[in-house]
Amino acid sequence: MAKIRLTKIFHFDTGHALSGYDGKCRNVHGHSYTLEVTVIGEPITDSTHVKFGMVIDFGDLKEIVKKHVINDYDHALVLNKNTSYKEIGDFLKERGHHILSVDFQPTGEMMIQDMAKRIAPHLPENIKLHHLRLYETGTSYAEWFADDQN
Repeated sequence: MAKIRLTKIFHFDTGHALSGYDGKCRNVHGHSYTLEVTVIGEPITDSTHVKFGMVIDFGDLKEIVKKHVINDYDHALVLNKNTSYKEIGDFLKERGHHILSVDFQPTGEMMIQDMAKRIAPHLPENIKLHHLRLYETGTSYAEWFADDQN
């Protein structure tokens, strides 16, 4: 059976700040992100299976990504907890704001790696995460490919 790739697209808004950066992005700011999640697998061949002909139900993929990525990132302020920005995050969190404290500089490059780690373990065993594309703006994106990982 042929391998088929499926892609589901997600939109969310997230704020971040890059500690120690020498440009404007050291300031707290936000983006409207687009995340493309591509998986690969073989369609189900059992004609009695409720998902016959599907690699994965798009609704199932949506549920996985929303639960493990979107719910944490959407309308959150992402800050590296190993920098002085931790104090800002703690202050806002105490006042009910949605803060995502991470162990990395919250660039698109680092966030996409975090997203891959959050998604891959929750896919059915016959489905593999193929690649992710994270648009930070309409003209700038980071990509993660499973084949590129060691």
